[in-house]
Amino acid sequence: MRDYDEVTAFLGKWGPFQRLIFFLLSASIIPNGFNGMSVVFLAGTPEHHCRVPDTANLSSAWRNHSLPLRLQDGREVPHSCRRYRLETIVNLSALGLEPGRDVDLEQLEQEDCLDGWEFSQDVYLSTIVTEWSLVCEDDWKTPLTTSLFFIGVLVGSFVSGQLSDRFGRKSILFATMAIQTGFSFLQIFSINWEMFTVLFVIVGMGQISNYVVAFILGTEILGKSVRIIFSTLGVCTFFAVGYMLLPLFAYFIRDWRMLLLALTVPGVLCVPLWWFIPESPRWLISQRRFREAEEIIQRAAKMNNVAAPVVIFDPVEQQELNPLKQQKVFILDLFKTRNIAIITIMFLLLWMLTSVGYFALSLNTPNLHGDAYLNCFFSALVEVPAYVTAWLLLRTLPRRYVIAGVLLLGGGVLLLIQLVPADYNFLSIGLAMIGKFGITSAFSMLYVFTAELYPTLVRNMAVGLTSMASRIGSIVAPYFVYLGEMHLISLLFLKIKVTGFHCEKCKQHRKYWKKDKFTSTLSVPQITVLEETNINCLVSSASGILFFATHTHTHTHTHIFFKTHEEFPGGSQS
Repeated sequence: MRDYDEVTAFLGKWGPFQRLIFFLLSASIIPNGFNGMSVVFLAGTPEHHCRVPDTANLSSAWRNHSLPLRLQDGREVPHSCRRYRLETIVNLSALGLEPGRDVDLEQLEQEDCLDGWEFSQDVYLSTIVTEWSLVCEDDWKTPLTTSLFFIGVLVGSFVSGQLSDRFGRKSILFATMAIQTGFSFLQIFSINWEMFTVLFVIVGMGQISNYVVAFILGTEILGKSVRIIFSTLGVCTFFAVGYMLLPLFAYFIRDWRMLLLALTVPGVLCVPLWWFIPESPRWLISQRRFREAEEIIQRAAKMNNVAAPVVIFDPVEQQELNPLKQQKVFILDLFKTRNIAIITIMFLLLWMLTSVGYFALSLNTPNLHGDAYLNCFFSALVEVPAYVTAWLLLRTLPRRYVIAGVLLLGGGVLLLIQLVPADYNFLSIGLAMIGKFGITSAFSMLYVFTAELYPTLVRNMAVGLTSMASRIGSIVAPYFVYLGEMHLISLLFLKIKVTGFHCEKCKQHRKYWKKDKFTSTLSVPQITVLEETNINCLVSSASGILFFATHTHTHTHTHIFFKTHEEFPGGSQS
Protein backbone atom coordinates (compact mmCIF):
# COMPACT_ATOMS: atom_id res chain seq x y z
CA MET A 1 0.00 0.00 0.00
CA ARG A 2 1.26 3.47 -0.90
CA ASP A 3 0.60 6.57 1.09
CA TYR A 4 -0.59 9.85 -0.42
CA ASP A 5 2.88 11.43 -0.46
CA GLU A 6 4.20 8.50 -2.49
CA VAL A 7 1.29 8.68 -4.94
CA THR A 8 1.88 12.39 -5.61
CA ALA A 9 5.69 12.38 -5.44
CA PHE A 10 5.89 13.11 -9.19
CA LEU A 11 4.62 16.65 -8.49
CA GLY A 12 7.91 17.58 -6.85
CA LYS A 13 8.44 19.43 -3.59
CA TRP A 14 8.41 23.15 -4.41
CA GLY A 15 6.92 23.84 -7.80
CA PRO A 16 4.60 26.68 -8.86
CA PHE A 17 1.58 24.78 -7.53
CA GLN A 18 3.07 24.33 -4.06
CA ARG A 19 4.21 27.95 -3.95
CA LEU A 20 0.74 29.14 -4.96
CA ILE A 21 -0.97 27.09 -2.23
CA PHE A 22 1.63 28.07 0.37
CA PHE A 23 1.31 31.81 -0.16
CA LEU A 24 -2.43 32.00 -0.84
CA LEU A 25 -3.34 30.03 2.28
CA SER A 26 -0.81 31.99 4.33
CA ALA A 27 -2.18 35.26 2.94
CA SER A 28 -5.72 34.20 3.89
CA ILE A 29 -4.55 34.18 7.52
CA ILE A 30 -3.43 37.83 7.50
CA PRO A 31 -6.92 39.16 8.45
CA ASN A 32 -6.84 36.91 11.51
CA GLY A 33 -3.80 38.84 12.73
CA PHE A 34 -5.49 42.22 12.96
CA ASN A 35 -8.98 40.98 13.79
CA GLY A 36 -7.71 38.90 16.70
CA MET A 37 -6.04 41.88 18.38
CA SER A 38 -8.35 44.63 17.13
CA VAL A 39 -9.92 44.96 20.57
CA VAL A 40 -6.72 46.72 21.68
CA PHE A 41 -7.89 49.80 19.74
CA LEU A 42 -11.62 49.17 19.41
CA ALA A 43 -11.91 49.05 23.20
CA GLY A 44 -9.14 51.49 24.07
CA THR A 45 -9.76 53.53 27.21
CA PRO A 46 -8.58 57.15 26.91
CA GLU A 47 -8.05 59.52 29.82
CA HIS A 48 -11.38 60.75 31.14
CA HIS A 49 -13.02 62.67 33.96
CA CYS A 50 -16.50 63.60 35.12
CA ARG A 51 -18.38 66.05 32.96
CA VAL A 52 -19.45 69.29 34.60
CA PRO A 53 -22.42 70.70 32.62
CA ASP A 54 -21.85 73.99 30.86
CA THR A 55 -25.18 75.12 32.28
CA ALA A 56 -23.88 74.84 35.85
CA ASN A 57 -23.56 78.34 37.34
CA LEU A 58 -19.92 78.09 38.42
CA SER A 59 -17.12 80.61 38.51
CA SER A 60 -14.01 79.75 36.52
CA ALA A 61 -12.15 78.98 39.76
CA TRP A 62 -14.78 76.49 40.92
CA ARG A 63 -15.05 74.94 37.47
CA ASN A 64 -11.30 74.34 37.51
CA HIS A 65 -11.55 72.77 40.99
CA SER A 66 -14.75 70.77 40.50
CA LEU A 67 -12.86 67.47 40.41
CA PRO A 68 -10.98 65.91 43.34
CA LEU A 69 -7.35 65.02 42.74
CA ARG A 70 -5.70 61.60 43.04
CA LEU A 71 -2.13 60.37 42.79
CA GLN A 72 -1.10 58.66 39.55
CA ASP A 73 2.52 57.80 38.75
CA GLY A 74 3.67 60.19 41.45
CA ARG A 75 1.66 63.18 40.28
CA GLU A 76 -1.77 64.57 41.07
CA VAL A 77 -4.38 64.22 38.33
CA PRO A 78 -8.15 64.81 38.28
CA HIS A 79 -10.18 61.85 39.50
CA SER A 80 -11.68 59.76 36.69
CA CYS A 81 -14.84 58.65 38.45
CA ARG A 82 -15.68 61.24 41.11
CA ARG A 83 -16.52 64.93 41.31
CA TYR A 84 -17.44 67.30 44.11
CA ARG A 85 -21.17 67.40 44.69
CA LEU A 86 -22.38 69.81 42.05
CA GLU A 87 -25.17 71.37 44.12
CA THR A 88 -22.71 72.18 46.92
CA ILE A 89 -20.07 73.86 44.79
CA VAL A 90 -22.72 75.83 42.87
CA ASN A 91 -23.92 77.30 46.18
CA LEU A 92 -20.35 78.03 47.31
CA SER A 93 -19.65 79.72 43.98
CA ALA A 94 -22.79 81.84 44.35
CA LEU A 95 -21.57 82.98 47.80
CA GLY A 96 -18.31 84.17 46.27
CA LEU A 97 -16.14 81.75 48.22
CA GLU A 98 -12.86 80.69 46.65
CA PRO A 99 -11.77 77.01 46.52
CA GLY A 100 -8.67 76.26 48.58
CA ARG A 101 -8.65 79.70 50.22
CA ASP A 102 -12.11 79.95 51.76
CA VAL A 103 -13.13 76.32 51.44
CA ASP A 104 -11.16 73.18 52.39
CA LEU A 105 -11.70 70.95 49.36
CA GLU A 106 -10.88 67.78 51.29
CA GLN A 107 -13.98 68.35 53.42
CA LEU A 108 -16.37 68.60 50.48
CA GLU A 109 -18.81 65.81 49.71
CA GLN A 110 -18.19 63.88 46.49
CA GLU A 111 -20.52 62.15 44.04
CA ASP A 112 -20.40 59.91 40.98
CA CYS A 113 -20.26 61.23 37.42
CA LEU A 114 -24.00 61.86 37.15
CA ASP A 115 -23.66 63.81 33.91
CA GLY A 116 -21.35 61.39 32.14
CA TRP A 117 -17.69 61.79 31.24
CA GLU A 118 -15.42 63.85 29.06
CA PHE A 119 -12.89 61.73 27.15
CA SER A 120 -9.54 62.85 25.83
CA GLN A 121 -9.15 62.59 22.05
CA ASP A 122 -5.36 62.72 22.06
CA VAL A 123 -5.08 58.98 21.25
CA TYR A 124 -8.54 57.86 20.09
CA LEU A 125 -11.34 59.85 18.51
CA SER A 126 -13.86 57.24 19.60
CA THR A 127 -13.92 53.67 20.91
CA ILE A 128 -16.66 51.43 22.27
CA VAL A 129 -15.53 52.65 25.70
CA THR A 130 -16.20 56.29 24.90
CA GLU A 131 -19.43 55.56 23.00
CA TRP A 132 -21.05 53.47 25.73
CA SER A 133 -19.18 54.90 28.75
CA LEU A 134 -17.51 51.62 29.76
CA VAL A 135 -15.59 53.23 32.61
CA CYS A 136 -15.76 53.44 36.40
CA GLU A 137 -18.56 51.15 37.62
CA ASP A 138 -18.89 49.69 34.08
CA ASP A 139 -15.18 49.22 33.40
CA TRP A 140 -15.54 45.46 33.96
CA LYS A 141 -17.28 45.24 30.59
CA THR A 142 -14.07 45.99 28.68
CA PRO A 143 -12.11 42.86 29.71
CA LEU A 144 -15.32 40.84 29.49
CA THR A 145 -15.64 41.88 25.84
CA THR A 146 -12.23 40.38 25.09
CA SER A 147 -12.88 37.27 27.17
CA LEU A 148 -16.15 36.59 25.35
CA PHE A 149 -14.31 36.88 22.04
CA PHE A 150 -11.94 34.13 23.19
CA ILE A 151 -14.91 32.05 24.34
CA GLY A 152 -16.05 32.26 20.72
CA VAL A 153 -12.58 31.09 19.71
CA LEU A 154 -12.92 28.14 22.09
CA VAL A 155 -16.30 27.14 20.63
CA GLY A 156 -15.14 27.62 17.04
CA SER A 157 -12.11 25.41 17.54
CA PHE A 158 -14.37 22.56 18.64
CA VAL A 159 -16.71 22.66 15.64
CA SER A 160 -14.35 23.62 12.80
CA GLY A 161 -12.70 20.22 12.46
CA GLN A 162 -15.98 18.33 12.44
CA LEU A 163 -17.52 20.70 9.90
CA SER A 164 -14.53 20.51 7.55
CA ASP A 165 -14.55 16.71 7.80
CA ARG A 166 -18.19 16.59 6.79
CA PHE A 167 -18.51 19.36 4.22
CA GLY A 168 -14.96 19.73 2.93
CA ARG A 169 -12.00 21.96 3.69
CA LYS A 170 -12.51 24.54 0.97
CA SER A 171 -16.21 25.18 1.53
CA ILE A 172 -15.82 25.56 5.30
CA LEU A 173 -12.72 27.75 4.86
CA PHE A 174 -14.62 30.30 2.79
CA ALA A 175 -17.85 29.94 4.79
CA THR A 176 -16.03 30.81 8.02
CA MET A 177 -14.19 33.65 6.28
CA ALA A 178 -17.61 35.00 5.33
CA ILE A 179 -18.82 34.64 8.92
CA GLN A 180 -15.79 36.49 10.28
CA THR A 181 -16.01 39.28 7.70
CA GLY A 182 -19.81 39.54 7.71
CA PHE A 183 -20.26 39.72 11.46
CA SER A 184 -17.34 42.13 11.79
CA PHE A 185 -19.21 44.36 9.34
CA LEU A 186 -22.42 44.02 11.37
CA GLN A 187 -20.53 45.16 14.48
CA ILE A 188 -20.21 48.57 12.86
CA PHE A 189 -23.95 49.05 13.33
CA SER A 190 -24.02 47.99 16.98
CA ILE A 191 -26.41 50.12 18.99
CA ASN A 192 -25.15 49.04 22.41
CA TRP A 193 -22.40 47.08 24.12
CA GLU A 194 -24.49 43.93 24.37
CA MET A 195 -25.04 43.78 20.61
CA PHE A 196 -21.37 44.45 19.90
CA THR A 197 -20.26 41.69 22.27
CA VAL A 198 -22.64 39.03 20.94
CA LEU A 199 -21.41 39.72 17.41
CA PHE A 200 -17.82 39.66 18.65
CA VAL A 201 -18.32 36.12 19.99
CA ILE A 202 -19.43 34.99 16.52
CA VAL A 203 -16.45 36.78 14.94
CA GLY A 204 -14.19 34.79 17.28
CA MET A 205 -15.83 31.55 16.19
CA GLY A 206 -15.32 32.41 12.53
CA GLN A 207 -11.76 33.59 13.00
CA ILE A 208 -10.37 30.46 14.62
CA SER A 209 -12.39 28.22 12.30
CA ASN A 210 -10.97 29.63 9.07
CA TYR A 211 -7.48 29.62 10.61
CA VAL A 212 -7.76 25.96 11.56
CA VAL A 213 -9.23 24.89 8.22
CA ALA A 214 -6.59 26.84 6.26
CA PHE A 215 -3.96 25.07 8.33
CA ILE A 216 -5.50 21.64 7.67
CA LEU A 217 -5.89 22.37 3.95
CA GLY A 218 -2.26 23.44 3.63
CA THR A 219 -0.85 20.46 5.51
CA GLU A 220 -2.95 18.06 3.42
CA ILE A 221 -2.05 19.51 0.02
CA LEU A 222 1.63 20.30 0.55
CA GLY A 223 4.37 17.69 0.71
CA LYS A 224 6.05 16.74 3.98
CA SER A 225 9.10 19.01 3.71
CA VAL A 226 7.03 22.07 2.73
CA ARG A 227 4.33 21.10 5.23
CA ILE A 228 6.78 21.55 8.11
CA ILE A 229 7.74 25.07 6.97
CA PHE A 230 4.10 25.97 6.36
CA SER A 231 2.98 24.81 9.81
CA THR A 232 5.83 26.37 11.78
CA LEU A 233 6.74 29.53 9.88
CA GLY A 234 4.24 30.21 7.10
CA VAL A 235 1.01 30.64 9.03
CA CYS A 236 2.70 32.18 12.06
CA THR A 237 4.67 34.85 10.23
CA PHE A 238 1.70 35.83 8.05
CA PHE A 239 -0.41 36.08 11.21
CA ALA A 240 2.28 38.41 12.59
CA VAL A 241 2.11 40.47 9.38
CA GLY A 242 -1.60 40.97 9.96
CA TYR A 243 -0.88 41.86 13.57
CA MET A 244 1.63 44.49 12.40
CA LEU A 245 -0.94 45.99 10.02
CA LEU A 246 -3.39 46.59 12.88
CA PRO A 247 -1.59 49.58 14.48
CA LEU A 248 -1.02 51.06 11.02
CA PHE A 249 -4.75 50.97 10.29
CA ALA A 250 -5.56 52.24 13.79
CA TYR A 251 -3.07 55.12 13.61
CA PHE A 252 -4.70 56.63 10.54
CA ILE A 253 -8.29 55.66 11.41
CA ARG A 254 -9.07 56.62 15.01
CA ASP A 255 -12.84 56.23 14.95
CA TRP A 256 -13.75 52.69 15.99
CA ARG A 257 -16.55 52.20 13.47
CA MET A 258 -14.45 53.36 10.52
CA LEU A 259 -11.52 51.28 11.79
CA LEU A 260 -13.71 48.20 11.95
CA LEU A 261 -14.91 48.89 8.42
CA ALA A 262 -11.31 49.10 7.20
CA LEU A 263 -10.46 45.83 8.94
CA THR A 264 -13.29 44.00 7.15
CA VAL A 265 -12.17 45.02 3.64
CA PRO A 266 -9.26 42.52 3.43
CA GLY A 267 -11.74 39.74 4.17
CA VAL A 268 -13.73 40.75 1.10
CA LEU A 269 -10.52 40.75 -0.95
CA CYS A 270 -10.09 37.06 -0.12
CA VAL A 271 -13.17 36.14 -2.21
CA PRO A 272 -11.19 35.69 -5.48
CA LEU A 273 -9.07 33.06 -3.74
CA TRP A 274 -12.01 30.66 -4.22
CA TRP A 275 -10.96 30.19 -7.86
CA PHE A 276 -7.30 29.52 -7.01
CA ILE A 277 -7.39 27.36 -3.87
CA PRO A 278 -8.48 23.76 -4.60
CA GLU A 279 -10.25 21.29 -2.35
CA SER A 280 -8.01 18.92 -0.41
CA PRO A 281 -7.36 15.79 -2.51
CA ARG A 282 -6.93 13.84 0.72
CA TRP A 283 -10.43 14.79 1.83
CA LEU A 284 -11.89 13.96 -1.59
CA ILE A 285 -10.22 10.55 -1.44
CA SER A 286 -11.66 9.92 2.02
CA GLN A 287 -15.09 10.62 0.50
CA ARG A 288 -14.32 8.22 -2.40
CA ARG A 289 -14.43 11.12 -4.88
CA PHE A 290 -11.37 9.89 -6.78
CA ARG A 291 -12.15 11.58 -10.10
CA GLU A 292 -12.20 15.06 -8.51
CA ALA A 293 -8.99 14.33 -6.61
CA GLU A 294 -7.28 13.19 -9.81
CA GLU A 295 -8.40 16.34 -11.65
CA ILE A 296 -6.80 18.53 -8.96
CA ILE A 297 -3.57 16.54 -9.04
CA GLN A 298 -3.47 16.67 -12.86
CA ARG A 299 -3.94 20.46 -12.79
CA ALA A 300 -1.10 20.66 -10.28
CA ALA A 301 1.11 18.56 -12.56
CA LYS A 302 0.31 20.83 -15.49
CA MET A 303 1.13 23.92 -13.43
CA ASN A 304 4.43 22.34 -12.34
CA ASN A 305 5.14 21.33 -15.95
CA VAL A 306 5.49 17.63 -15.10
CA ALA A 307 3.79 14.62 -16.63
CA ALA A 308 1.14 12.94 -14.50
CA PRO A 309 0.71 9.15 -14.64
CA VAL A 310 -2.16 7.93 -16.77
CA VAL A 311 -3.58 6.18 -13.70
CA ILE A 312 -2.91 8.02 -10.45
CA PHE A 313 -4.97 5.84 -8.10
CA ASP A 314 -4.87 2.14 -8.84
CA PRO A 315 -8.39 0.60 -8.99
CA VAL A 316 -7.28 -2.20 -6.67
CA GLU A 317 -6.16 0.32 -4.08
CA GLN A 318 -9.46 2.17 -4.44
CA GLN A 319 -11.37 -1.02 -3.66
CA GLU A 320 -9.26 -1.55 -0.56
CA LEU A 321 -10.15 1.88 0.77
CA ASN A 322 -12.18 0.71 3.74
CA PRO A 323 -11.98 2.82 6.88
CA LEU A 324 -10.16 1.15 9.71
CA LYS A 325 -11.82 1.00 13.06
CA GLN A 326 -10.11 3.14 15.64
CA GLN A 327 -10.03 2.07 19.25
CA LYS A 328 -11.74 4.62 21.44
CA VAL A 329 -9.66 6.38 24.04
CA PHE A 330 -10.92 8.70 26.75
CA ILE A 331 -9.63 11.77 28.54
CA LEU A 332 -9.24 9.75 31.73
CA ASP A 333 -6.64 7.63 29.94
CA LEU A 334 -4.34 10.67 30.16
CA PHE A 335 -4.44 10.25 33.95
CA LYS A 336 -4.40 6.44 34.06
CA THR A 337 -0.99 6.10 35.70
CA ARG A 338 0.85 8.36 38.10
CA ASN A 339 3.63 9.39 35.72
CA ILE A 340 1.31 10.04 32.79
CA ALA A 341 -0.98 12.05 35.05
CA ILE A 342 1.95 14.17 36.27
CA ILE A 343 3.02 15.02 32.73
CA THR A 344 -0.56 15.80 31.70
CA ILE A 345 -1.07 18.16 34.64
CA MET A 346 2.25 19.87 33.95
CA PHE A 347 1.35 20.47 30.33
CA LEU A 348 -2.07 21.79 31.23
CA LEU A 349 -0.31 24.37 33.41
CA LEU A 350 2.28 25.13 30.74
CA TRP A 351 -0.27 25.76 28.01
CA MET A 352 -2.67 27.77 30.17
CA LEU A 353 -0.07 29.98 31.84
CA THR A 354 1.95 30.60 28.70
CA SER A 355 -1.28 31.59 26.94
CA VAL A 356 -2.05 34.01 29.78
CA GLY A 357 1.41 35.53 29.37
CA TYR A 358 1.21 35.89 25.60
CA PHE A 359 -2.23 37.47 25.45
CA ALA A 360 -1.76 39.62 28.55
CA LEU A 361 1.42 41.11 27.09
CA SER A 362 -0.27 41.64 23.71
CA LEU A 363 -3.35 43.30 25.19
CA ASN A 364 -1.31 45.41 27.61
CA THR A 365 0.58 47.41 24.96
CA PRO A 366 -1.64 50.54 25.32
CA ASN A 367 -0.68 50.69 29.02
CA LEU A 368 3.06 50.86 28.30
CA HIS A 369 4.90 54.17 28.27
CA GLY A 370 5.05 55.96 24.97
CA ASP A 371 2.93 55.76 21.86
CA ALA A 372 0.24 53.05 21.94
CA TYR A 373 0.46 52.50 18.18
CA LEU A 374 4.23 52.08 18.12
CA ASN A 375 4.12 49.76 21.13
CA CYS A 376 1.55 47.55 19.41
CA PHE A 377 3.61 47.52 16.20
CA PHE A 378 6.78 46.51 18.06
CA SER A 379 4.83 43.83 19.94
CA ALA A 380 3.78 42.37 16.57
CA LEU A 381 7.17 42.85 14.92
CA VAL A 382 9.02 40.92 17.62
CA GLU A 383 6.92 37.84 16.86
CA VAL A 384 8.62 37.25 13.50
CA PRO A 385 12.14 36.68 14.93
CA ALA A 386 10.53 34.78 17.81
CA TYR A 387 8.99 32.23 15.41
CA VAL A 388 12.17 31.92 13.35
CA THR A 389 14.31 31.53 16.48
CA ALA A 390 11.97 28.91 17.88
CA TRP A 391 12.13 26.91 14.66
CA LEU A 392 15.94 27.05 14.56
CA LEU A 393 16.34 26.14 18.24
CA LEU A 394 13.99 23.19 17.95
CA ARG A 395 16.12 21.79 15.14
CA THR A 396 19.29 21.73 17.23
CA LEU A 397 18.63 21.74 20.99
CA PRO A 398 16.60 19.62 23.47
CA ARG A 399 13.04 20.82 23.84
CA ARG A 400 12.90 21.06 27.62
CA TYR A 401 15.98 23.30 27.89
CA VAL A 402 14.89 25.56 25.03
CA ILE A 403 11.37 26.10 26.37
CA ALA A 404 12.53 26.57 29.96
CA GLY A 405 15.19 29.00 28.72
CA VAL A 406 12.89 31.26 26.70
CA LEU A 407 10.29 31.25 29.48
CA LEU A 408 12.88 32.32 32.05
CA LEU A 409 14.19 34.93 29.61
CA GLY A 410 10.71 36.40 29.26
CA GLY A 411 10.02 36.29 32.99
CA GLY A 412 13.41 37.67 33.98
CA VAL A 413 13.21 40.79 31.84
CA LEU A 414 9.65 41.47 32.98
CA LEU A 415 10.87 41.48 36.56
CA LEU A 416 13.66 43.89 35.63
CA ILE A 417 11.12 46.42 34.34
CA GLN A 418 10.14 47.19 37.93
CA LEU A 419 13.74 48.26 38.62
CA VAL A 420 13.96 50.66 35.67
CA PRO A 421 13.68 54.37 36.65
CA ALA A 422 10.54 56.11 35.44
CA ASP A 423 12.54 58.36 33.09
CA TYR A 424 13.97 55.41 31.12
CA ASN A 425 10.82 54.69 29.15
CA PHE A 426 12.60 53.27 26.11
CA LEU A 427 14.42 50.76 28.29
CA SER A 428 11.12 49.65 29.85
CA ILE A 429 9.55 49.17 26.43
CA GLY A 430 12.61 47.29 25.19
CA LEU A 431 12.48 44.89 28.13
CA ALA A 432 8.76 44.37 27.59
CA MET A 433 9.42 43.45 23.96
CA ILE A 434 12.15 40.98 24.97
CA GLY A 435 9.65 39.46 27.38
CA LYS A 436 7.14 39.16 24.53
CA PHE A 437 9.83 37.54 22.40
CA GLY A 438 10.45 34.86 25.03
CA ILE A 439 6.77 34.12 25.63
CA THR A 440 6.00 33.97 21.90
CA SER A 441 8.90 31.60 21.26
CA ALA A 442 7.75 29.32 24.07
CA PHE A 443 4.16 29.38 22.83
CA SER A 444 5.21 28.26 19.35
CA MET A 445 7.40 25.47 20.77
CA LEU A 446 4.79 23.89 23.03
CA TYR A 447 3.04 22.07 20.19
CA VAL A 448 6.16 20.10 19.27
CA PHE A 449 7.08 19.35 22.87
CA THR A 450 3.59 18.16 23.77
CA ALA A 451 3.09 16.07 20.64
CA GLU A 452 6.41 14.28 21.00
CA LEU A 453 5.95 13.35 24.66
CA TYR A 454 2.66 11.50 24.18
CA PRO A 455 2.19 8.13 22.43
CA THR A 456 0.53 8.22 19.02
CA LEU A 457 -2.64 6.61 20.34
CA VAL A 458 -3.50 9.53 22.64
CA ARG A 459 -1.46 12.33 21.07
CA ASN A 460 -4.38 14.15 19.50
CA MET A 461 -6.46 13.90 22.65
CA ALA A 462 -3.54 15.20 24.72
CA VAL A 463 -2.90 18.19 22.46
CA GLY A 464 -6.63 18.86 22.27
CA LEU A 465 -6.92 18.89 26.06
CA THR A 466 -3.89 21.13 26.51
CA SER A 467 -5.15 23.47 23.77
CA MET A 468 -8.37 23.82 25.74
CA ALA A 469 -6.25 24.88 28.71
CA SER A 470 -4.56 27.39 26.40
CA ARG A 471 -7.89 28.92 25.48
CA ILE A 472 -8.90 29.14 29.11
CA GLY A 473 -5.68 31.10 29.57
CA SER A 474 -6.64 33.49 26.76
CA ILE A 475 -10.08 33.97 28.31
CA VAL A 476 -8.64 35.04 31.68
CA ALA A 477 -5.73 37.06 30.20
CA PRO A 478 -7.74 40.32 29.83
CA TYR A 479 -8.26 40.37 33.58
CA PHE A 480 -4.51 40.40 34.18
CA VAL A 481 -4.45 43.64 32.22
CA TYR A 482 -7.48 44.81 34.19
CA LEU A 483 -5.58 44.29 37.47
CA GLY A 484 -3.11 46.99 36.53
CA GLU A 485 0.33 47.27 35.06
CA MET A 486 2.46 46.58 38.16
CA HIS A 487 0.34 43.65 39.27
CA LEU A 488 0.51 42.24 35.76
CA ILE A 489 4.29 42.22 35.64
CA SER A 490 4.66 40.62 39.07
CA LEU A 491 2.08 37.94 38.37
CA LEU A 492 3.56 37.14 34.98
CA PHE A 493 7.03 36.68 36.42
CA LEU A 494 5.73 34.36 39.14
CA LYS A 495 3.80 32.43 36.50
CA ILE A 496 6.80 32.05 34.21
CA LYS A 497 9.06 30.85 37.02
CA VAL A 498 6.51 28.14 37.80
CA THR A 499 6.18 27.07 34.16
CA GLY A 500 9.93 26.94 33.73
CA PHE A 501 10.16 24.65 36.76
CA HIS A 502 7.40 22.42 35.42
CA CYS A 503 9.05 22.26 32.02
CA GLU A 504 12.26 20.95 33.58
CA LYS A 505 10.34 18.46 35.74
CA CYS A 506 9.00 16.79 32.58
CA LYS A 507 12.50 15.40 32.05
CA GLN A 508 12.26 13.40 35.25
CA HIS A 509 9.01 11.67 34.30
CA ARG A 510 9.46 11.13 30.58
CA LYS A 511 11.76 8.15 31.13
CA TYR A 512 8.84 6.25 32.67
CA TRP A 513 6.81 6.11 29.45
CA LYS A 514 8.06 2.62 28.60
CA LYS A 515 7.52 1.39 32.14
CA ASP A 516 3.92 2.50 31.97
CA LYS A 517 3.40 0.52 28.74
CA PHE A 518 0.70 2.95 27.75
CA THR A 519 -0.72 0.97 24.86
CA SER A 520 -0.69 -2.23 26.89
CA THR A 521 -2.55 -0.53 29.68
CA LEU A 522 -5.26 0.46 27.22
CA SER A 523 -5.22 -3.04 25.69
CA VAL A 524 -5.40 -1.78 22.10
CA PRO A 525 -3.26 -2.45 19.02
CA GLN A 526 -1.26 0.20 17.20
CA ILE A 527 -3.48 1.66 14.48
CA THR A 528 -2.97 3.89 11.51
CA VAL A 529 -4.21 7.46 11.77
CA LEU A 530 -3.53 10.80 10.18
CA GLU A 531 -2.97 13.32 12.94
CA GLU A 532 -3.36 16.94 12.09
CA THR A 533 -2.38 19.23 14.94
CA ASN A 534 -3.08 22.87 14.24
CA ILE A 535 -1.26 25.77 15.85
CA ASN A 536 -2.97 29.42 16.33
CA CYS A 537 0.01 31.56 16.90
CA LEU A 538 -2.04 34.69 18.52
CA VAL A 539 -0.66 33.76 20.67
CA SER A 540 -0.83 32.90 17.99
CA SER A 541 -1.42 33.78 19.05
CA ALA A 542 -1.47 35.43 20.35
CA SER A 543 -2.80 34.76 20.41
CA GLY A 544 -4.67 35.46 18.66
CA ILE A 545 -5.59 35.44 19.17
CA LEU A 546 -6.13 34.24 17.23
CA PHE A 547 -5.22 35.20 18.28
CA PHE A 548 -3.60 32.23 19.44
CA ALA A 549 -5.08 28.87 19.90
CA THR A 550 -4.44 25.25 19.01
CA HIS A 551 -6.80 22.81 17.40
CA THR A 552 -6.41 19.07 17.10
CA HIS A 553 -8.51 16.70 15.11
CA THR A 554 -8.00 13.04 14.17
CA HIS A 555 -8.90 11.59 10.80
CA THR A 556 -8.99 7.84 10.19
CA HIS A 557 -8.52 6.47 6.70
CA THR A 558 -6.55 3.62 5.14
CA HIS A 559 -2.85 3.00 4.96
CA ILE A 560 -2.76 3.69 1.24
CA PHE A 561 -2.93 7.43 1.84
CA PHE A 562 -1.60 8.08 5.32
CA LYS A 563 1.34 7.02 7.39
CA THR A 564 1.15 6.07 11.03
CA HIS A 565 3.62 8.74 12.17
CA GLU A 566 3.89 12.26 10.84
CA GLU A 567 7.33 13.78 11.22
CA PHE A 568 7.34 16.65 13.67
CA PRO A 569 9.11 19.89 12.94
CA GLY A 570 12.36 20.41 14.74
CA GLY A 571 15.46 18.42 15.39
CA SER A 572 16.89 16.63 18.39
CA GLN A 573 14.59 14.71 20.61
CA SER A 574 14.84 15.79 24.22
